[in-house]
Amino acid sequence: MNVRNCRKCGRIFNYVMGPIMCPRCKEEQEAKFQEVKKYVQDHHGADIVEVSRECDVDPGQIRQWIREERLQFADDSPIRIPCEGCGAMIRSGRFCDKCKMEMTTGFKHAIGMDKPKEPVHKPVSKRESDRMRYL
Repeated sequence: MNVRNCRKCGRIFNYVMGPIMCPRCKEEQEAKFQEVKKYVQDHHGADIVEVSRECDVDPGQIRQWIREERLQFADDSPIRIPCEGCGAMIRSGRFCDKCKMEMTTGFKHAIGMDKPKEPVHKPVSKRESDRMRYL
């Protein structure tokens, strides 16, 4: 049994997986997420500071939800976060499309998937190779 203290309230609980929070704090955080999501849907032009102030949520928590791709924003929204790879401003996730492609290429190269496959040659038996052929 894995028993831990909740990082938010300090209660002892049986930890299974995920963030180290008790079930009660997880429910409260999920309720806050739904509130933030509704506010963002109703106010397209709101920035992180405004959403944080109106919903009483830490701006860092909003950024975490954006990084986890739980919160998505419209194209005209001013909310952007920096790509962890190159620093370009993105709407959600951790990396921009360019960095994702570079990582994919790097992974393929590391496991050898980028090399062209060599054609498979049928092994020729010694008996067939020694035969006389006519044109």
